[in-house]
Amino acid sequence: MPSAPRRPLLGIACLTLLAAGLVSAAPAVAHEEDPGHTRAHTFAVIGDLPYGADQVAKLPAWVDQINADPQVGLVFHVGDIKNGSTRCDDAYYRMIRTQFDRFTDPLVYTPGDNEWTDCHRANNGAYNPLERLAFDRSVFFDRPGTTLGAPARVSVPDAAYPENVALRRDRVSFATLHVVGSNNDLQPWTGIGQSAATPEQVAEQRGRMRASIASLRRTFAQATKRHDRAVVVLQQADMFDPTYTPTDADISAFRPLVQALAEETNRFHGDVYLVNGDSHVYNSDHPLAPGSVWLERYGVQRPAARMQRITVDGSANNTDWLKVTVNRPGAASTLSWTRVPYSG
Repeated sequence: MPSAPRRPLLGIACLTLLAAGLVSAAPAVAHEEDPGHTRAHTFAVIGDLPYGADQVAKLPAWVDQINADPQVGLVFHVGDIKNGSTRCDDAYYRMIRTQFDRFTDPLVYTPGDNEWTDCHRANNGAYNPLERLAFDRSVFFDRPGTTLGAPARVSVPDAAYPENVALRRDRVSFATLHVVGSNNDLQPWTGIGQSAATPEQVAEQRGRMRASIASLRRTFAQATKRHDRAVVVLQQADMFDPTYTPTDADISAFRPLVQALAEETNRFHGDVYLVNGDSHVYNSDHPLAPGSVWLERYGVQRPAARMQRITVDGSANNTDWLKVTVNRPGAASTLSWTRVPYSG
């Protein structure tokens, strides 16, 4: 066989590259370890952008600014790649994908409601949301287990939901969950003539929520087994929006996830962070602390005060991105962050 004699030479070449640091000696579970170059343990979070033509025009410069930060080694977009009153046309999604692939660090994106759930609206094009969901997946998740931007491997717990991914760096476990506004897509598709959730709509929501909860529990189980310092959960929906008083029709779909999040937080010995977009106004709080109104709203029996929630700026407030640092072991908290203004 002509290839056999080359194996020793190939081994020598690989050892040379390893010594030079050009390839990784990662174990078989590399897809759950640090994606991309580890550089500084800092990541960026953006969401609810670009909203409207002006932000679309600025998006390339925003990507360039994050790319130019030498400390950032990973980027998350927590959903809503357009506003809720613009069309959900194919070309727009492909344009956003082109910009996402300009990131020089791995980019993990989780869908928001504006790019599929709300596309039934007449001013969105009166699309069937489930068709738009399938199209969103075809554009942004065409390589399951691989990030956008700089390609890096991530874990996909359920192949039916390639947007739910897990990854790990510096003893911090991350999970993105496909959980969106509009009551996680249980609100009626009025733009295409529906006055109540359709059976297909309900089935899709239930399946996606089951998968999200399973991914959440798996992430916590793995983090506990590996003695991780923190778990970071990222999603689009703001389940604790402080800007209004919700009805059950606004938040009922989130109840099992919030209960699972409280249970897992109380079992886990490290820090727990929930990062979301959706409500567009930066906020940091502890929504499941004792005395919180959210405990009764979601039927949470035991408070989970250690869960800290961060909402990133978006929409008209999208004037900055969140720069998050994984602190050294022994620090008061695993994560710290600052809002970095866009330069243009």
